[in-house]
Amino acid sequence: MTPSRYGLRYFSKFAAILTISQATLLSAALAQSSAQPWMNKSLSPSQRAELVLQQMTLDEKISLLHGNGMPSAPQWQMPLSHLGNGGAGYVEGVARLGIPPLVISDAAYGVRSSGENGRYSTALPSNLAAASSWDPNTACEYGALIGRELRDLGFNMTLGGGVNITRDPRNGRTFEYSGEDPLLAGTLVGNMMKCEQGEHVVGDIKHYAMNDQETGRNIVNVLASKKAMQESDLLAFHIAIDIAKPGAVMCSYNRVNGDFACENEYLLKSVLKQDWHFPGFVLSDWGGTHSTEKAIAAGLDQEQPMADYFGPKLKDAVEAGKVSVAEINDGARRVLYAEFASGIVDDPITKSVPDVEDGLEVARKIEAGSIVLLRNQNAVLPLDAASHGTIAIIGGHADVGMISGGGSAQVDPPGGNAIMPPGQGATHWQDHVWFPTSPLKALHEQMPHAALTFHDGHDLQSAVELAKKSDIAIVFAYQWESEGMDVPDLSLPENQDELIEQVAAANPHTIVVLETGTAVKMPWRDQVAGIVEAWYAGSNGHRALADVLTGAVNPSGKLPMTFPVSEADLPRTVIPPLSKEDEGQGTHAVNGEDHSLSSYSVTYDEGAEVGYKWYEAKQKPVLFPFGFGLSYTTYSYSALSLSSHGKTQNASFTITNKGQRSGTEIAQVYVSLPSSAGEPFKRLAGWQRVELKPGESKTITVSLDPRVMQVFDEAANHWKTLSGSYRVFAGSSSATTPLSAEFKQ
Repeated sequence: MTPSRYGLRYFSKFAAILTISQATLLSAALAQSSAQPWMNKSLSPSQRAELVLQQMTLDEKISLLHGNGMPSAPQWQMPLSHLGNGGAGYVEGVARLGIPPLVISDAAYGVRSSGENGRYSTALPSNLAAASSWDPNTACEYGALIGRELRDLGFNMTLGGGVNITRDPRNGRTFEYSGEDPLLAGTLVGNMMKCEQGEHVVGDIKHYAMNDQETGRNIVNVLASKKAMQESDLLAFHIAIDIAKPGAVMCSYNRVNGDFACENEYLLKSVLKQDWHFPGFVLSDWGGTHSTEKAIAAGLDQEQPMADYFGPKLKDAVEAGKVSVAEINDGARRVLYAEFASGIVDDPITKSVPDVEDGLEVARKIEAGSIVLLRNQNAVLPLDAASHGTIAIIGGHADVGMISGGGSAQVDPPGGNAIMPPGQGATHWQDHVWFPTSPLKALHEQMPHAALTFHDGHDLQSAVELAKKSDIAIVFAYQWESEGMDVPDLSLPENQDELIEQVAAANPHTIVVLETGTAVKMPWRDQVAGIVEAWYAGSNGHRALADVLTGAVNPSGKLPMTFPVSEADLPRTVIPPLSKEDEGQGTHAVNGEDHSLSSYSVTYDEGAEVGYKWYEAKQKPVLFPFGFGLSYTTYSYSALSLSSHGKTQNASFTITNKGQRSGTEIAQVYVSLPSSAGEPFKRLAGWQRVELKPGESKTITVSLDPRVMQVFDEAANHWKTLSGSYRVFAGSSSATTPLSAEFKQ
């Protein structure tokens, strides 16, 4: 179509106006850039931070080094120009220089406490659940969704990113972390936080470091060698930080070899800032600051959530010459760097409405790929979606919902706690909270011809009678975990083991669905036909679970942690109990009280033998090994060969789908070091997710991560590669590695 003369004239005028507008905007931008050169986006975050730092007063610098209270406290402890947005904390910005405040929210598996401001946020499957996917791309989707919803809800900094490895499965925050292996946990958390910060929020990695139990967490002194820490917990942190490049690292409550983590010079200054060259800032866990001069000299940059030590006391220390201006500048510079690097200066937050449907779809997809099939005798699963049979659904409040993890990770379910009467379901710090995600309803949707009957499981006899007359019985069992406490043992609570045993005795086609935050003991394992680990399944977990149970999705999840037979097989059969003097000091605290005189301690003398490495080294049988997970098809491994490309070692082998269904196998590669290492265990060195059609074979190549094939020389304070023979293993789990080969270094 040829435009009319009028149209051309109109277009020309419009173009002229547009050109003038662009010129005006450019002129304004140049004027601002001249007046505030740190707003020049072509400069690096470090350059921009340095430029703005030169314009700041001492008071403005110190204002970046502490929080200003919490909305859940009786009152804001310090005056604010802005009361924040709810959430976990608030750091005042420098408005005259264009530096925004930090508006902070807990966001482990979703944005917490959105209910405080009447907003919705998606609960994703727990972090441990998502780690069962062994998928960096899934981890990225996970983080990106949280990042988007943080901004929608008015936040620009996250407190997610938990990377503490599972030294003790009784840790009450196991569900917030990504398992027991440093390479797996570091890779997944790193990708999650990389993509979360990519949405223009300040990213965080926590709880640095050795925060591996909740009992006495504010006072416990963790005793471990530098070599042990470097080859386990610190390695996980290093990998995650390398990938994510987060703006912040949160130091933990506990002590490490005598010093609180938030005033531990070895952790904060020597390792994090000097050895790893971390450019961002270190903030304390809430109430985890215990001093002014010692803490800032050790490398702490920001006290949260108050200013007990890094407010007036810090200014007094500067004026008295006890803290240098250089130390203040370093902390402020790091906060500014994080703000520029994350994009929150150039892309200020604007509240919006979260995309609920997108959140639910992402949650469903992640959960479907994270469910682990642990047992499937006589192919009891998948259920026949077209069946007209009878199915008993027993226990776990499966008629109304699925349980979630508690503490600061808790995401508010829409409408409140599903097991409470309408209008009475408000959530609190340590409530057992169920999302309104009914497996019964989801199975009804996918199995419209089957007769599904629910029983709450409280009356054992009637539950058994229902199971006896049903074709299939599905028992839903749960285990609740929360920050601030460890589970007393790995048993299912509330007499659920007996319920499962009696139902299984009545019906040989009994399936157990576990909703747990960590491993559980299973005295009934060999009595049931099927076991499905669903973890804490999130806002759309019921539909994802129904997808797997009915075979719409072939399960592909693999355990990111070992399931031991009993507590007797753990490095510590019990978590050291608190003395009467220490009781009450191990709970959540935000008053800055110093508990440094406590003698409560835990010794990690297992060193780097964490999880599967411990069981292999001690030759202990396990219930289910690290990396284990079944499928509705079967896979075979063959033809392992090794090659090198420069300094990188590669393992190539073939995987074949031997069954009748398409599926995804997570192929794992382990390596054992030369005998001079003195290690009676192998280490995870790499893995790959492989999609295979029925009968299809693929040859894959997995690069072995060099970081896990080195040892830490404590005396020399550096990593080294040992000379000798390295044995490489490939297979479907840490315990099933049918292929092996050897190379020399």
